[in-house]
Formats: sequence, C-alpha cells, structure tokens
Amino acid sequence: MTWTTVAGAAGPTEGLTGIVGFAARAIDTLGEWGVGAFTLAETVVPPIPSEVILPLAGYLAKQGSLNLLLVFATSTLGAYLGALLLYLLGAKLGLQRSIRWLSRLPLVDSEDFERAAGWFGRHGRSSIFFGRLLPGIRSLISLPAGAAAMPLGTFTVFTLAGSGLWNGALIGLGYLLGTQYQLIEKYSRFLNYAVYAALAVAVVLLVIRRTKRAKAQREDSRR
Repeated sequence: MTWTTVAGAAGPTEGLTGIVGFAARAIDTLGEWGVGAFTLAETVVPPIPSEVILPLAGYLAKQGSLNLLLVFATSTLGAYLGALLLYLLGAKLGLQRSIRWLSRLPLVDSEDFERAAGWFGRHGRSSIFFGRLLPGIRSLISLPAGAAAMPLGTFTVFTLAGSGLWNGALIGLGYLLGTQYQLIEKYSRFLNYAVYAALAVAVVLLVIRRTKRAKAQREDSRR
C-alpha cells in the first residue's frame, strides 16, 4: 500500500535526500515485499545496507504506508533466503572455490570471507546466530556453514533467530522515530554521509588489499 498525500500534507518520503531518500521512495513504491527483496540482495551483495533500509521501513510503517508485521516477516524471510543461497553455494562448491568465485563481485574481497570462515571455525553454530548481528560478518557467515555441512535445520533456526532480532531492532527504531519527522530528516542527512563514507572506505580498502596481493604475487613469481 502506498502513501497518498492529502491537501497540503507532506508525504512520508518528502525531505529525505540522497541515498536515504532514494531507498525510502523505493520502499514506499515497492511495499513490504520490496523490503524483503532489499534484505535478500543485501545479504548476498550489499547494495544498500540493512542499517538504512530497515529503519526507513519502520518509519514508513508508522506513517501508515506499510504494515509493520508484514515488513518484519518479509525482511526476515529475505535475509534467510539470501543466507540460504550462500549456504547452498558453500555446500556445493566448497569454501575455497566459493570464495574465489564471489571475490570477483564488486566491493567484495577474499579476506572478508576468510574472516567469516575464521569466526565460524572458532564459534561453531553459535556464530550463525551472533554473526547475523555483526556488520561485515552478517552477510558472509552462511558460506562456511554450508561448506562445513552444518545441518540445514540448525542453520535455519539460528539464521531466522539472529535475523529476526536484528531486523526487529532496526525496524522498531524507525517505527519509534516515526512520529518525529524532523528527527527523520536530520537522521537521513547524517546517514547519507555515513553510507557515502563507508562506501569510500570500502573501495579504498579493497584497492589497497588487491594492490598488496598483486605485489606479493609478483614478488613470489620472481623468486
């Protein structure tokens, strides 16, 4: 259901600019299932992080644009399906082949997957639950779980529990801010800066890592 403006009333996405405004308008247009699609995509290849999408969805639910329970259900389902894709990929190809294949994607580096694999190796199945609460680990922890042949039922329960807790907290935050429109406008400006800064840092770190790796490979080939 989409928001309709009434005689002089501002729509819920008016005043939201930049990547936050784009995400809010996309969510308002696509509805609850669009939130699920965003969280699925973010789990596999993070285009716009859930820290942006889910509070905005909660805010729009407070304004009457979206159904709060359906937003929670679709976002958690989307997160689970995205995690399941990585789990199945790890189970089919194994950890190292999966990492080599996924490392070709933009803004993704093999070291990120290796860090997630190390986390899984140290903490076992509890890493699936707690990993869903940690940026940087959340999207990647499913791959080593699949490669290690973790039982699908266990993986499903821990993924749904962790994703539900994370999603509920972020959606609830946006819902609570829903009556404070001026706060949302201010929040959107700062969030835009944070997203742009995070993307810039990610690109710089990726370039540095790949440059170092290429240099190390050249030195090894000379020996």
